[in-house]
Amino acid sequence: MIARRNLFEQLPTIAIEPEDFQVLFSAEQFRQYLVQAIRQATHRIYIVALYLEADEAGKEILTELYAAKQRNPDLDINVCVDWHRAQRGLIGAESSAGNAAMYESFALSSEHQIPVYGIPVRGKEVLGVLHLKGFIIDDEVIYSGASLNNVYLQYQNRYRFDRYHVIQSKALADSMAGFIHCQMLSHPAVNNLATPSRPVTKELKPVIRQFRNCLSQAKYPFQHQEISPGHVGITPLVGVGKKSNHLNLHINHMISRAQKEIFICTPYFNFPKRIEVQVKRALKRGVKVNIIVGDKTANDFYIRPEDTFKTIGGLPYLYELNLRRFAKANEDKIASRQLSIHVWKHDDNSFHLKGIWVDRQYMLITGNNLNPRAWRLDLENGLLIQDQYGHLTSKFEQEFENILQHTQLICTYKQIDALDTYPPKVQRLIKRILRVKADRILKHIL
Repeated sequence: MIARRNLFEQLPTIAIEPEDFQVLFSAEQFRQYLVQAIRQATHRIYIVALYLEADEAGKEILTELYAAKQRNPDLDINVCVDWHRAQRGLIGAESSAGNAAMYESFALSSEHQIPVYGIPVRGKEVLGVLHLKGFIIDDEVIYSGASLNNVYLQYQNRYRFDRYHVIQSKALADSMAGFIHCQMLSHPAVNNLATPSRPVTKELKPVIRQFRNCLSQAKYPFQHQEISPGHVGITPLVGVGKKSNHLNLHINHMISRAQKEIFICTPYFNFPKRIEVQVKRALKRGVKVNIIVGDKTANDFYIRPEDTFKTIGGLPYLYELNLRRFAKANEDKIASRQLSIHVWKHDDNSFHLKGIWVDRQYMLITGNNLNPRAWRLDLENGLLIQDQYGHLTSKFEQEFENILQHTQLICTYKQIDALDTYPPKVQRLIKRILRVKADRILKHIL
């Protein structure tokens, strides 16, 4: 117990006023807030996302950024996206130049240009991508797992539900901006995508390996601030790879130290082995565990039965089979309500929530999917919040009420569809995957 306490007690923190922490409740509210913050920016805007899509919402955000830059050429604007993701089309779509073509077009038609940096976490996309989150605008951090496109920003009728938080803190904003400058933009592996003269990935492979090694040792820079009874503590954490991953270490520690209750949000039910073990141990010691996960139809890879089926469309069914096995193995915990599984579904929308809340004192807001890929391959970050005095409890309770309103509580594993209920093409695909044991590999890279 002493070692458990000391890990968080020794963690450096940034102190914030509780009123400087705000929760947003919808994709539309998030988009409106982000656009307004860009318009009001006075000295810096740092956008970091997996991708900034070449669709209506992506163009709106880039248009707002360029308008801000033309109004104030001294405004420090940097956009960071994944290097590989930006230079290809959507999965299953025809081959294209990707989103980089849009970045280049905007730059060529503007007097004051904005660099869009491609961050190559590995030499191939399947082996790791930029999954950092957080938009720094002046002295404010807007944090969400969302990327920037039509569905994440609810530009049209559909939305992809995520979590959205706004934190006013110069120290936190400086720390996150400092990491981007020192650990990413200054490295030769990172190049501007908004220019036709960018190198090809093959040329960058030696420096990409060096870059990943540097990232594996990196931490957010900031001065420790004591947390008084009137404040909340925040620690930005970053991690990449399986070894020496500070984010993974503290995710594991959060669950291991839970004494009363855990809330876990994940879009893909595919826990890394260490999280799975810690959840089982928590249940064994009597902790109340709440898991909020998307229905297979709310998965971003889901393909409706009436549409043309592609192999990638089998993923939501694999995740659902994982969930069914887990529920079946813990049927007694479900019956006693010690384990509550909430499955989210709302019309034709999709689900992308992540995060952990432990004993209503520790909250991790993150883009980490809590799956083996996030645990081993992608560059991830998160904000660990220590709220020992309960200043944010009502805000998080309101957030979870908003999340749970479109969920169904699972009372027995039999409520979750079995393999023999799936469409024939899906059944054939999954049986073939299971027969050759390819599901073990897929769980680690998808």
